[in-house]
Amino acid sequence: MASDAPLSCGLEYTSAAWDLSECLKNARRARYGFIIVPLVHPSYKQEFISGAALARSESEAFTRPDMILMNSEWSTMIVGSFSYYEEVDSKIPYVRTNSEKALLQEISLASHLNIPAVTFKLTSGLSEKSNLARIVFNKLVTPTSLQFWIQIDMTNPKKQAMSYRTNDIDEQSIQCPWEWWNEFRSFCDFDKKLGVSLVVSKDIPDDQEIMRWLGEPIKTLVFPASVFLSNKKGYPVLSKAHQELVNKFLSMNIQMVVTGVDGSEHIAHYYTYLDQLWKRGLSEFGPRERFGRGYEDYLQFPLQPLMDNLESGTYEVFEKDPVKYTQYQTAILKALIKKREEFNSVFSTNPIVITVVGAGRGPLVRAALNAADIAACKVKVFAVEKNPNAVLTLRALKNDVFDERVTIVSCDMRDWKAPENADILVSELLGSFGDNELSPECLDGAQNYLKPNGISIPQSYTSYIAPVQSSKLYNELRSCQDKDKSPISHFETPYVVYLQNKYDIGSPQALFTFQHPNRDEVIDNSRYGQKTFNVQQKAVLHGFSGYFDVVLFEDVTISIVPQTHSNGMFSWFPIFFPLKEPVHVNQGDTIEVHFWRRCSPKNVWYEWSISKPRPLTIHNPNGRSYTMGL
Repeated sequence: MASDAPLSCGLEYTSAAWDLSECLKNARRARYGFIIVPLVHPSYKQEFISGAALARSESEAFTRPDMILMNSEWSTMIVGSFSYYEEVDSKIPYVRTNSEKALLQEISLASHLNIPAVTFKLTSGLSEKSNLARIVFNKLVTPTSLQFWIQIDMTNPKKQAMSYRTNDIDEQSIQCPWEWWNEFRSFCDFDKKLGVSLVVSKDIPDDQEIMRWLGEPIKTLVFPASVFLSNKKGYPVLSKAHQELVNKFLSMNIQMVVTGVDGSEHIAHYYTYLDQLWKRGLSEFGPRERFGRGYEDYLQFPLQPLMDNLESGTYEVFEKDPVKYTQYQTAILKALIKKREEFNSVFSTNPIVITVVGAGRGPLVRAALNAADIAACKVKVFAVEKNPNAVLTLRALKNDVFDERVTIVSCDMRDWKAPENADILVSELLGSFGDNELSPECLDGAQNYLKPNGISIPQSYTSYIAPVQSSKLYNELRSCQDKDKSPISHFETPYVVYLQNKYDIGSPQALFTFQHPNRDEVIDNSRYGQKTFNVQQKAVLHGFSGYFDVVLFEDVTISIVPQTHSNGMFSWFPIFFPLKEPVHVNQGDTIEVHFWRRCSPKNVWYEWSISKPRPLTIHNPNGRSYTMGL
């Protein structure tokens, strides 16, 4: 999405206006994209069991006719809100039964009108809303495109009221709104047609609670009129704290809703301000955020460049990275200077041999030549590449850009018989998890033509994992269908994904490390790691995010670990290891995760599981669902 893309914003009408056409016109003039309106006027409360109102309910229209709007308007610009839904959990049987019939009538009407979504407010936990959850879930398991947007206050109103009266609040006794949502959606089996309309409050909760909402399917941020302030000119604005809150949700492409201003003549001012806030936030995105727009939370299979030849477009994308090759060039320059110092004491006339393995379309060759020019070093460069299509490009570059210093080698690096051993071995065989593109196996073979005192770039890399909550990714995996695979296979496959709609339950911890060159007498690239994470607040564990950092040479590093991410670099998205089923974790719980890197003569694969807070079966045993081919 471009930084000047308009905001998608809705206007909620809290009163049940009969003339929907006029309401829609007013909203459109103010540039709102949709409106939220009650499906039924409260004056037409239905009676289904007995009494004088029963006859009227059977003979009179209980709401507006569908012909007041075109079908295209109903299906794109109207979201319906329910009435009397809270009474479906009444302790009085008559009230509960009548309210349930009324709610079912409204759900049926919503489906008939083909509106995209309906909304209602959740104000308590499942113990008071179990029947409501059952009714909603019964609709969700039928073939329907209707979505349910559950309005939830960001802060528990009860907690807010108590904080005004006393500072001595027993927070443990007050359920937070996220717990209401978590219980409700768990009752509804995490259905992907359930979403959250998060109602922004004057008092913003702490950062941890906000971050947890980032792991949920937020459909809209709802701004009541009471949240806005007035600037010197009388226009509505948000406080700095609320602006920062909006910025936290920008990457999720959410919609916004303004409520409580439907009777105002100045509804356009609210949209204009929110749209400006939206565009300003997007314009401040860095290179990584701009590159990732459109890829948010999109599951991709990791590349396997050893087994598959990469396409031209893949090379082109990664060659645009403004940071990676600069760091590589710096590392090569430092290695050249170190080698030159060694050469001066032995033989100064021979060139320094640089071998680039997995040369692709030549960015590392350019980096090596640039570094040699800066260091004023005489070099000989071997560019080794197995992809015949990339070799075609390398040979063209040899004629037009490179010079006689470069020799193009069309061969698998593990099979090449080098005419002379390298002083410096350079590669970029790293995946999102460090070793998942089989860099250890490739470089273990390539080091056979590295001199005993030769330098490997990279020198080492380490993978990291962190527990993560992401309802969106969980539901994406549940909806995956492949007739040739078991339904469970999608939960036993790691995915590269630009993680945005997620909550980090714990900070990343180092898992596996590989060193190069590997001078061990017996080389074994299998690994096992066990890590423990302490849970800070209630959450739902859906899997583990994976990252890596790398030491290219001496103090030259690159990283995709969030806390140390190389500023501006976008070559790698994180990796995601799913769990087959969500695991509810409480504050103070321990998450104990186990990871294995397994190797055979033909394949490498990961296996993973948790033993705390409760054991799960091991995922991907023997690589039954996913392997990396050698």
